[in-house]
Amino acid sequence: MASPFDQSRYQVRMEWGTSGLERVAASDVVVVVDVLRFSSTVARHIEAGETVALDAAAHALSLNGAAVAARAAESDAVVFLGALVNTTAVAAAVMAEQQRRAARTSILVIAAGELSSREPGAALRVAVEDLLGAGAIVDALGALGIDHTSPEAAAAGEAFRGLRPALRHLLTAGGSGQELIDRGLRDDVLAAAQVDAVSSVPVLREGTFAAYD
Repeated sequence: MASPFDQSRYQVRMEWGTSGLERVAASDVVVVVDVLRFSSTVARHIEAGETVALDAAAHALSLNGAAVAARAAESDAVVFLGALVNTTAVAAAVMAEQQRRAARTSILVIAAGELSSREPGAALRVAVEDLLGAGAIVDALGALGIDHTSPEAAAAGEAFRGLRPALRHLLTAGGSGQELIDRGLRDDVLAAAQVDAVSSVPVLREGTFAAYD
């Protein structure tokens, strides 16, 4: 039975964390957004011609992004990694996937957020950078005509559009950015705020992220 929270009536959906994957209707494409730093880091590795295994090292890099990607891979969905740095490329990959299928394709943009710990049942914190990253992808999809968005996705897209001029400030001033800056990773935070800095789209195939083509 459909749930009022499953967003099944919409082509473009948006939710948070692994619990969001369970709440939303099954989707053909899942775009996992973990801006600081999982999605951004993997996208740059893929841009450099590398592949990235979804292994213990990947889970060490991210408390939540890797876990969300692994859970998404348990379904039949195509799993992409999206971030601010590859927004336009991700939207183009989704469009290519829809054209390959020759059918209307449902898309779930899943913002990873931040887990408080690695313990089972750890609380999920909404992360501003992932809201903006998800919104950027929703906005880029809309520019390609994939714009039948759920209210959740539409709100994220509007947040990105309205706040785009302040991305560097928002990422460095937000909690996740401050945590990384305290660890000496300010350059990583600033790099993650660069919209469309890379053209690579990581796609998860058999436990490894590679370039979508």
